[in-house]
Amino acid sequence: MTLDEIKAIIEQAVPNSTAHVLDPMNDGQHLQAIVISPDFDGMMLVKQHKMVMQPLKEAFAESVHALGLKTFTPEKWENEKSQFGF
Repeated sequence: MTLDEIKAIIEQAVPNSTAHVLDPMNDGQHLQAIVISPDFDGMMLVKQHKMVMQPLKEAFAESVHALGLKTFTPEKWENEKSQFGF
């Protein structure tokens, strides 16, 4: 599964989202996803992560060892994106 395929799954599952999927170890197994959506506003972090991870569970069953996940509202992302190199 490519990074673009993972990005597409996330953006389809999370309304009004922008996803950045990274492979910092260049091994295709330890990925990071940053997901920004106004729908996260007022939502508990656990629910945000569940919204992202649920549609990925089946896709990741055999191909990805780990996915680090960060979720942001657009306002929070604007304040913190520089910490992630954006």
